Amino acid sequence: MRLLIMSALAVGLLLPALPVSADPVESGPWTEYSPTFTVQERGCGDVSDLTFRLTCSTDSGDQRAERRYATYSSGTRQFEGYFKITSLPGTRISLKQTFKTTGPFFMLAVERGGRLYSVHGGDTIATGATIGTTVRVNTVHVVGGVHRTYINGSLKHTVSSESGSFYDKFGAYRTASGQGPATVEWSGIRFWRK
Repeated sequence: MRLLIMSALAVGLLLPALPVSADPVESGPWTEYSPTFTVQERGCGDVSDLTFRLTCSTDSGDQRAERRYATYSSGTRQFEGYFKITSLPGTRISLKQTFKTTGPFFMLAVERGGRLYSVHGGDTIATGATIGTTVRVNTVHVVGGVHRTYINGSLKHTVSSESGSFYDKFGAYRTASGQGPATVEWSGIRFWRK
């Protein structure tokens, strides 16, 4: 019996730790749903399931590896996902976007060294997004009201939102001032609405 328990513990130590999806970060009632998505690969972008790579170091052109989810235009939407940067020789790579169909609205990006920031305005959102660290991201978007960003369950950024049509994107995308290479692994993707 003791050998069986020790074997089970040894096997457990060899298994990778996966993030456990948490409940929504704000009170509900929330309804979980699964929006459709398309994969976007442009320039040196490469997508393999939930691994997103920019394989070049160019600082120009459209370099992206992303999932783009279905458009919404009303209500309150919540996104949750966990990312882990496994390689970042480049810098200033967008990880998560809440995009308006008429142009960029909110972009969460990372600099080499682990600073997470808002591309529009440059506000520091959090630090510590270093290579190999798993980070939980939640965005709560009240269309025509407000957009809030949570990092590891803590509210870190708030911006007002106008009305219109929006969609969620995540992966790895070179910002106008950034460059690859970069490799980002995402997991635990969930969506809610109310």
